[in-house]
Amino acid sequence: MTSATEQPVPAAPRLIATDLDGTLLRDDKTVSERTVAALAAAEEAGIEVFFVTGRPARWMDVVSDHVHGHGLAICANGAAVADLHDGGRLLKVRDLERAIALDVVHTLRAAAPGTAFAVELATGIHYEPAYPPFHLDPGATIAIAETLLHEAVAGAGAPVLKLLAHHGALAPDDFLALAHGVAGDRASFTRSSPTALLEVSGPGVSKASTLELCCAERGISSAEVVAFGDMPNDVEMLRWAGSSYAMGNAHPAALAAASGRTATNNEDGVALVIERIVAERTRAHAER
Repeated sequence: MTSATEQPVPAAPRLIATDLDGTLLRDDKTVSERTVAALAAAEEAGIEVFFVTGRPARWMDVVSDHVHGHGLAICANGAAVADLHDGGRLLKVRDLERAIALDVVHTLRAAAPGTAFAVELATGIHYEPAYPPFHLDPGATIAIAETLLHEAVAGAGAPVLKLLAHHGALAPDDFLALAHGVAGDRASFTRSSPTALLEVSGPGVSKASTLELCCAERGISSAEVVAFGDMPNDVEMLRWAGSSYAMGNAHPAALAAASGRTATNNEDGVALVIERIVAERTRAHAER
């Protein structure tokens, strides 16, 4: 792996795909002026920018003012594509079947007693009494997972974007490994929190697979994509992209998956690489 200043920038990238928390956003959840300028410069240079995040569309206000052109974002770890120019309206949904979600609930309860669950629907999040409360979602229904996943409750049959599983005692990576071992053949498991909080999506659903679909619709190949991330839920995307950068603050799995490394999120690591890409494109155009 090379650093952002050592790795040659890709010759002609057409799309930049970046995670948000721990990557584009600073720890205080702001976008720095330098990063705002870099995103605008990329779009002006003809490079599309996709935000690819575990966040639901309703939590995209932190970057909605910085979406140019198409206005699309991949949310909920690939379970949804949202139009941020239209209030976060969902354009594509790759849902988790409720029967599979219930099976995962029962399996994890047996394998890791004490696990508490939340259900992220296309209409909002709902959670069990033992699950850490979501202060940003005061309208959430609180009930056991079996009730929350019933078609007639909490969203009236709205698509399930992901299931969240929290354990108060297990180490985060140990919990993820356990889930892969007991239910990895039925759903996609990942994590992006520093706590033992798993994010469960439908089989084959990930940031990478939805990004690949969006790129195919635009005639963009993986070789023309530059990706940024910091946590296990970014690993597939970092591997898929032709060029990828793990943040200086990244989880070891993200560092191993990326082809390069940049500075931390608090040091504007994404902007640093984008600036080099735009400068290289400007230089190449000037030589023609």
